[in-house]
Amino acid sequence: HPHIGLATVTYLFEGEILHRDSLGYVQAIQPGAVNWMIAGRGIVHSERTPPEMIADGSPLHGLQAWVAVPTDQEESDPSFVHYPDGDIPVVERPGVSVRVLAGSAFGETSPVVTSSETLYLAAELAADAELEIPTDATERAVYVASGEIELGETTLETGMLAVLTADAEAGIRALSDAQVMILGGEPLEGKRYIYWNLVSSSRERIDQAKDDWRNDRFDKVPGETEFIPLPE
Repeated sequence: HPHIGLATVTYLFEGEILHRDSLGYVQAIQPGAVNWMIAGRGIVHSERTPPEMIADGSPLHGLQAWVAVPTDQEESDPSFVHYPDGDIPVVERPGVSVRVLAGSAFGETSPVVTSSETLYLAAELAADAELEIPTDATERAVYVASGEIELGETTLETGMLAVLTADAEAGIRALSDAQVMILGGEPLEGKRYIYWNLVSSSRERIDQAKDDWRNDRFDKVPGETEFIPLPE
């Protein structure tokens, strides 16, 4: 399937995905690694569980975040960068382990290169453990990937996201073992429009990308033969 005008960030807690794209990259994505793909003017990729892991019934648990890029970079050349698990800084606190996937937090800075100021943290908390949320980013949110947490007087369960007000000091407490993503950054100019996997500040650009996909004008992924039709 195709993307334009955004960056996709794939992060796994468990399992494995085999990434292939129209730039020719083939990369096994495993837990703890960060995989940052800038779609720019257009990229096509596939994401599959390796056949041998399907045969063994391997579970898969992870997230793919979509990150807006500045408008002057929406039509940049596409790219893909893999940062292995060992390159990602880890902060240990009592009952808490935090991976600094992008940006800076708790005295550590991620090597991941971003198009704008970005904060992306993966925290694992034991039951009753607490963690303060960094205040450096203007826009911040907390997403519960598994478990249950308390944010102030609000209880958040698996699959829930809370958006924080700017500059608000806040912390979370785990009501059970939990996996939590803390995300945010600085506001970008203008609006973004989304259709399927296509993102742009221009509706006309999305229409062009739809027509390009419908008429097979995107680059191909080497080794892939399947095609997902444009949703109508």
